[in-house]
Amino acid sequence: MAGSTLPMSRNTVLGALGALVAVLAMSLFTVNETQTAIRFQLGEIVQDNYKPGLHWKWPLINNVRKFDRRLQTLDTDPERFLTAEKKNVIVDSFAMWRIEDVRKFYTTVGGDPIQANVRLDQIVKDSLRSEFSKRSIQEVVSGDRVQIMDTLSRLLKEQATQLGIASVDVRIKRIDLPPDVSSSVFSRMKAERLRVAKDFRSRGGEAAERIRADADRQSTVILAEAYRDAERQRGEGDAQSADIYAQAYSKDQDFYSFHRSLNAYRQSFNSHNDVLVLEPDSQFFRYLNQAQPGSASPSSKAQ
Repeated sequence: MAGSTLPMSRNTVLGALGALVAVLAMSLFTVNETQTAIRFQLGEIVQDNYKPGLHWKWPLINNVRKFDRRLQTLDTDPERFLTAEKKNVIVDSFAMWRIEDVRKFYTTVGGDPIQANVRLDQIVKDSLRSEFSKRSIQEVVSGDRVQIMDTLSRLLKEQATQLGIASVDVRIKRIDLPPDVSSSVFSRMKAERLRVAKDFRSRGGEAAERIRADADRQSTVILAEAYRDAERQRGEGDAQSADIYAQAYSKDQDFYSFHRSLNAYRQSFNSHNDVLVLEPDSQFFRYLNQAQPGSASPSSKAQ
């Protein structure tokens, strides 16, 4: 009897330990770093927003549902919106979000990320429709994109909070024009660029003409002043030269007259083909007529 009682007691202890381990296993649950969780008691939320780690629950009474708290991406399909000019534009955008209040997230969208994306997509499209309807095509394409994204981000953060979601970022990836609008818009933009270029060219031509006229005026003034100074210096030089000649030749007038005649002979008989018809006893040949043996020349007289 004692021998049979010992194995039974050992089995009972092992069974109790096994049951205890099973109860502990059912009473403990873990939450990873990328997760958050809600604990329910008979279908009612009793605790939420669990931090990563090991947590306790009542077996069979409590059940736990875990949610991914990492960043989620809402990549919307391209949508057509009307601008203030009643022109269609095709907008492609995306949004980044994550769960912030898991209790509110569960009660509003059932904890379903797909349903959350549907709600956020509607908010994004309504906001884009409102913003694009206030602006022209040129403003939404080139000028106000950053302002639109800032407004869209603010509106999405305000409305996403009601879903227990934190909106991290909203971006417009691309704004395209339908083919029927693209040609007219590009033609208008080209005409505007041509008008601006023509205006720049006309202003540049006007500035060039003004600079050229000023340069011509300055050149004329400089040349006139240079000619005036040159003529003044030339006149002063001629006056000094004449004064020097006069002082030099006044010392011997016969020698001066003889020197002038020699210069006249040299210039008159510069070529063998030169012909000069004069009277032999003319005044032009007076020094040649005097050049006889035994006669004194003006130079000898001067000496």
